[in-house]
Amino acid sequence: MTLTLHTVPSSESPPPRIGNRLLATLPEDDLDILEGLCELVELEAGEVLFEAGQQIDAIYFPLDSLVSLLAVAEGRMTLEVGSAGREGMVGASVALGQRTAQVRAVVQRSGHALRMDAQDFSAEYAAMEALQHVLHRYTDNLLSQAIQIAVCSRFHVLEARLARSLLVTRDRLQSDRFHMTHEFLAHALGVRRVGVTKAASALQGQGLISYSRGNIEILDPAGLEAVSCHCYQQVRAPV
Repeated sequence: MTLTLHTVPSSESPPPRIGNRLLATLPEDDLDILEGLCELVELEAGEVLFEAGQQIDAIYFPLDSLVSLLAVAEGRMTLEVGSAGREGMVGASVALGQRTAQVRAVVQRSGHALRMDAQDFSAEYAAMEALQHVLHRYTDNLLSQAIQIAVCSRFHVLEARLARSLLVTRDRLQSDRFHMTHEFLAHALGVRRVGVTKAASALQGQGLISYSRGNIEILDPAGLEAVSCHCYQQVRAPV
């Protein structure tokens, strides 16, 4: 997959910058500086923002898009170790001086994001104390997610893991309805598509979700959480 970014025409009404909750925590002066260095872009579902092992040239602050962070083994096997929506950013390792991507960043849901040159971001990060504090907390949260998901993938059954993944997606999109194909879920959960099909059918049979041609609706969030493993409480999007 190749990256295709679309700059939003000025005639359109883009989502407000406050749509990114990480940026919204910064002082107004810092926010003004960062916004001046950003470009509003459209991200298409399935596009790769960067590959594991590649240099990170730009970082992204999703507004209404969602990006999946996939660990890659032997170039083909993958496992989702985190995701970033309006609560965070993509390319946070740049703040730590790490320009080489450790994961593959794939757009899970199309939408808008603010894009900033990685070098510009590094310079502003060094100068903004508030941004440093915010990113310290955020990168710690990303690490905690990755550790918990690794534990979950090793010890918990697929049905519970799928329920956890759907609930996290719901939190980040703030919607009970979204689109996720069996193929994407298989890549995210590190399993074969047939396993996803069986697990999704089990959840649908219990009346917890509706699943048709990749269109998912969570019908019973409380019931789905009951089926999910306790890892959901550790990796759910910050309130």
